[in-house]
Order: sequence, then structure tokens, then C-alpha cells
Amino acid sequence: MDVAELSPAQARERFRGGERVPTAGWCRGYAQANLIAVPKRLRYELLLFAHRNPQACPVLDVGEPGAWSTGLFSGDLRTDLPGYRLYRDGAAVADLGDVVAEWREDLVPFLIGCSFTFERALLAAGVPVRHLEAGTNVPMYVTSLPCEATGSLSGPLVVSMRPVPEALVPTAVEVSGRYPMVHGAPVHAGDPAAIGIRDLSKPDYGDPVEVRAGEVPLFWACGVTPQAAVLASGVEYAIGHLPGHMAITDARNDDFLVI
Repeated sequence: MDVAELSPAQARERFRGGERVPTAGWCRGYAQANLIAVPKRLRYELLLFAHRNPQACPVLDVGEPGAWSTGLFSGDLRTDLPGYRLYRDGAAVADLGDVVAEWREDLVPFLIGCSFTFERALLAAGVPVRHLEAGTNVPMYVTSLPCEATGSLSGPLVVSMRPVPEALVPTAVEVSGRYPMVHGAPVHAGDPAAIGIRDLSKPDYGDPVEVRAGEVPLFWACGVTPQAAVLASGVEYAIGHLPGHMAITDARNDDFLVI
């Protein structure tokens, strides 16, 4: 079956069974989300960090301490994503297929909006999405732009990039801007060096894509930003998803559309 035609429950079953792939293009019509789970003592700190950096960290849902699911995700957050990253003392220490053994009773799971949610709307408006064409992961970059810090959390803004024909840039901005809870409009267009990106062919996460003549690289705030803050802030323990390997929620894309 075409992965776009799968239901969230069917996709989760495949991931639980060991499939390890990026989720762009999966489960047409259903919203995807970034996962970050932090110790209970940091939950309000992370909420404040998200409040101060809403475009990068739009919170869709928060679970109870130790919970394996949330209102928007009825599966098991420990097994039903296609890849996880474990952090200890501000370092990424392991990439895992599941985190059953690593999930602690004090972990609070956050689901953060993902720009994959508006990609179908971009396509419907005639805006190409290069990583979908190529069947690869979206390229993501750590920028030189600092997020607004809280008492113990700070870090750089992470962005995803999609090259767009110059004539379609206004369309891409308008369409994505209708989805503020999944990052909204781009934060930067054009020169990557202006936001500290030296080489588009070498993303920090994901896969490079071709930027063709007449195209403008557009950069959207990315939900990997909380994981960058975990690294920069030396957080003692956290669990995230592998970038681009998202939680496929039970919510619909249109639930986050603002007309």
C-alpha cells in the first residue's frame, strides 16, 4: 500500500514492527508532530521556552508524567515512531528503534508542530516540495539565530529548507502562513549565510536537496529546535525523535488551518 494511504494506526503498526524511515508523505491528511520528552522538573521550563519561541516550538499536546500517549496520539510514544534519539547530560548518546527500556516514570512528553503538516497544501497550490519528489528526508540546519532563553533552557533556532521557484515564493508564504501551529510562514528567504548556514549541501539533519536555477531557498522554523536546546543546555535526560521521523497523530491537517 502507498504510505500516503495508510491510517495513523497502520503506520504506527509498521514502525512498531521495525520500519525505520522518514515520515514525509505518510498518512495523507493527518498531522505529524515532533516528540520531546523531558523530566517532570523541566516541564514548565519547556512550556515557557515554547511560549517565548512559538514559531519554532508550537505545542500541540502535552502528556502526563510517565504517559505513553496523549490526546492527539493514541498509540505508544515509546514504540510507534520510526526512530528515537536519547540524550544524557546535553549529549546525544544513542539512536534507537524504541525507547521502552529508556522511558522513565518522570518523563513528560511534548508534541510539537511539524511542517510536514502543510506540505500537501503547498502541493495543492502548485508549490513543489523537493524532498517529496526525491523520496528523501527534509534538510534541516542549525542557524546562528538564538532562541529566546528561559532560566535553564537556551539554544539556536533550527530550520527546515524547501527550494521554491521565485514566482511561487509569495504562494508558499501565504499557504504555510495559514498553519501557525505547525510553524507557519518561513522565517527567512534567500541567502543561507545570513542565518549562519555555510553550505546547503551539508544539512545538520536530514538529506540535501537540489536548489535549481531560479529557485529561492525558503527556511521554516523547525520542531527539532527543542532538541537543540536540550543539547545546548546540558539537560540531564531527554528523549526525542530522530529528525524527520515523526509522530503521526490522530489529528487532521485541517485542524490546524486558519482561514
